[in-house]
Amino acid sequence: MKQEECWNDSDVDELTADSESDKLEDEAEIVDGNAKMTLGMIWTIILRFAIQDISVEVTAVNKNILVFIFSALKQTLQYFSLLDDPVTNLNNAFEVAEKHLDIPKMLDAEDIVGTLRPDEKAIMTYVSCFYHAFSGAQKAETAANRICKVLAVNQENELMMEDYEKLASELLEWIRRTIPWLENRTQEKTVNDMQAKQEDFRDYRCVHKPPKVQEKCQLEISFNTLQTKLRLSNRPAFMPSEGRMVSDINGAWHTLEGAEKGYEEWILSEIRRLERLEHLAEKFHQKAAIHESWTDGKEAMLTQKDYETSTLSEVKALLRKHEAFESDLAAHQDRVEQIAAIAQELNELDYYDSASVNARCQKICDQWDVLGALTQSRKESLERTEKQLESIDELYLEYAKRAAPFNNWMEGAMEDLQDMFIVHNIEEIQGLITAHEQFKSTLPEANKEREAIQAIQAEVQKIAQSNGIKLSGANPYTTITPESIDSKWEKAMAMVPLRDTALQDELNKQNNNDTLRAKFATQANAVGAYIQAKMEEIGRISIEMNGTLEDQLTNLKEYQKTIMSYMPEINKLEGSHQLIQEALIFDNQYTSYTMEHLRVGWEQLLTTIARTINEVENQILTRDAKGISQEQLYEYRASFNHFDKDHSGALMAEEFKACLISLGYDVENDKQGDTEFARIMGIVDPNGSGAVTFQAFIDFMSRETTDTDTADQVIASFKILAADKNYITAEELRRELPPDQAEYCIARMAPYTGPDGVPGALDYMSFSTALYGESDL
Repeated sequence: MKQEECWNDSDVDELTADSESDKLEDEAEIVDGNAKMTLGMIWTIILRFAIQDISVEVTAVNKNILVFIFSALKQTLQYFSLLDDPVTNLNNAFEVAEKHLDIPKMLDAEDIVGTLRPDEKAIMTYVSCFYHAFSGAQKAETAANRICKVLAVNQENELMMEDYEKLASELLEWIRRTIPWLENRTQEKTVNDMQAKQEDFRDYRCVHKPPKVQEKCQLEISFNTLQTKLRLSNRPAFMPSEGRMVSDINGAWHTLEGAEKGYEEWILSEIRRLERLEHLAEKFHQKAAIHESWTDGKEAMLTQKDYETSTLSEVKALLRKHEAFESDLAAHQDRVEQIAAIAQELNELDYYDSASVNARCQKICDQWDVLGALTQSRKESLERTEKQLESIDELYLEYAKRAAPFNNWMEGAMEDLQDMFIVHNIEEIQGLITAHEQFKSTLPEANKEREAIQAIQAEVQKIAQSNGIKLSGANPYTTITPESIDSKWEKAMAMVPLRDTALQDELNKQNNNDTLRAKFATQANAVGAYIQAKMEEIGRISIEMNGTLEDQLTNLKEYQKTIMSYMPEINKLEGSHQLIQEALIFDNQYTSYTMEHLRVGWEQLLTTIARTINEVENQILTRDAKGISQEQLYEYRASFNHFDKDHSGALMAEEFKACLISLGYDVENDKQGDTEFARIMGIVDPNGSGAVTFQAFIDFMSRETTDTDTADQVIASFKILAADKNYITAEELRRELPPDQAEYCIARMAPYTGPDGVPGALDYMSFSTALYGESDL
C-alpha cells in the first residue's frame, strides 16, 4: 500500500502530539472527512491500545519504539539487501507471521524495499504485534510448566492408587478363595485320609501363605507412602474403594487366621475321632465274631427233642446240662451288652459304616432274644420230665459249673490280651502296664482253679474205673473239655509275653514322644522369648531419638537383617513341630507355646519392623519435602514422647490436645476451643481413628511452612493458556502441553457448558478443583 498518498510524516507527528493529550479540538473536521484529522485519530488509537503498554513511561513510548524499530529495520534491510529476491523473502516472512503467530499482514514488501524511508508508524504498529505475541508465549510457557508439574504429581499418585487397588483386590480375592477351603468340614473315612488333609494344610502354611504375608505388609507400606505423598502435594487423603481399606484387609486377614485356627483344630479332632472309631469298629467286630462263634449251633441244640427218648439219668443230665448252658448264657449277657454299647457309640460318633454295624448288632440282638426264648422253652420241657429223671452225675455237674466260668474267664482274658489300645502319654501306658501286672498276679490262683477243675475230671475217671462204670463219652453237662481248657490256657499263657512286648514297645514310643515334646518345648520357649524381646526392642527403638533419621533407618534395616537371620531357628522349630504332628502328639506339658502362636508372633514381628522402617522413610520424605531440620525433628519427637504416656507410638485425642495447649494453641475446653480442636483433628486424623501418629504430628507441625500448589493457582495457569477464556480447547492443550499430559487433561476434563462456549470446549476449572479434592472429576 502507498501511505504517502494519505499522509506525510510531518502531518502525522503534528496530530500525534495533539492525540497524546487526548484532545480533539475540532470534531467537525473528522466528520467533514479531513484526512489529517482522521489519520491522527487512528494513530492515537493504535498508540493507546497496542503500543503504550510496552513501556512503563508513556512519554517515552515513541522514542523507545522508534529506537527499536529503526535499529531492527536497519538490520533487516541490510540483511535483505544481500539476498537475491528481498521482496519474495519479506512476503514469505509476513505470511509465516500471519499463519503461525496470528499477526495480520499490515505491510507490503514493496513499501519497505522500494522506499528510502519506510513509514515508521506503520512499521511501529506492525512490530508491536510481535512484542505482544512473544510476551504472551512466555506467559503460556510459565503456565504450561506449572500445569505439567501438577499433572505429573497427580499421574504418579493415581498410578500408586491403581497399584494399591490392584494389590488389595488380588489379596482379598486370595483370602476369599482360601476361607471356603479352610471352612470346608467334609469328613473323611480313615485316619490316613485326614492326615493327607493335614499335610495339605501344612503345605498351605509353609508354602502358600508366607508370600501373602509379604504382600499384605507391602500393601500397608504402599498405602502409608501414598498418603504421605498426597499430604506433601496438598492433595486430599486417598480413600480406597469400598471394601479395600487397610482395615478391611486386616479384618479379612483376621477372619482368615480364625478360619485357619478352626480348620487345624477340626483336623486334629477328626483324627482323634477316626482313631477312636477305627478302634471301636475293630473291637466291635472282634467281640461280635467271638459271640457269633459261641452262638453257632446253639439254636439247633436248644430246639432238639433228645430228652423224649432218653433215660432218667440222661434227662437229668440234659437238665443239668441246660442249667450249665443258662449259666453260660448269663455269662455272655455282658458281651452282648458290650457289643450293643459299642454299636451305639459308633452311631453317635457318625461312623461311616454304621449301617453294616447296626445290621450285625441287630442280628446278634435278635439271635440273643431267640436264644433266650428257646432256653426258657427247653428248660420248661426238661423240668416237666425231671420227675422221671433222678440220677445224675454230680461230679460232671460240678465240673461243668466250674469249667464254664473259668472258660469264660479265659476267653475274657484272651480277649483283653488281644485288645487294641491307644494312649497319648506315659501316664496312660504306665496305667495299662500296671493293670497287666495285676492280671499276671492273678495267674497262680487261676492255675490252681484250672488244676482243681482237671482234678474233678480225673476223679470222674477214677470213680468210673473203680466201679466198673462205662462212660458214654463227653460230659453230658458241658461241651468244655479238659483238653479245650488246657489249650486255651496255653494260648493265654503264650499271649502274656506278647502283651508284655506290645506294652513295652508302646512305653518306648511314649518315651520317645516325651523326648519330642521336651525338644519342641525347648525350641519353642527360646523362640517365644526371642520374639517377645525383639517386639519390645522395636517398640523402644520406635520412640527413641538416636542419631539422624538416616542413621535410624540404617540401624533398623540392619536390625531387620538380624531378625531375618533368625529364620533358620523358625524352620528348625517347624521341623520339630512336624515330627510331633506325625507322632500324633496332641498336648505338651513342657511349654505354653503352640506353633500357631509362634507363627502369628513371628509374622507380627516381621510386619512391625517393616512398618517401623516405612515410618522412618516417610519421616525422611516429609523432612526433605518440607525442609525440616534435624533439631526440629528432635524437638517434635521429644514433645510427642512427652505426651505419649503409654508409649504406644500414637497420641490419643486428650493427649494430643494437651500437647497442642503446651505449644500455644487455643484449644481449651470451650466452644471455640472445641471447634478449633475438631478442625485440627480433621487434618491429622482424617479417618477418625481417634489416634494421632508421629507422622501426622510432623505433617501438622510443618504444614503452614510449606509452599504448595493450590487449585486457584492451577486455574490461573489454565486461564493463561486459554487466552483469558473460561474454557480451553483440545487444540490449545496439545499446543501448550507435552503430548501425554495434554491427552491426560483431555480425557478427564468435562465439557464446558457455559453460554460463551464453543464446540469441543473443556471445563478446566472443575478439573483443577478436582485435583485438590474440592470437587469430583
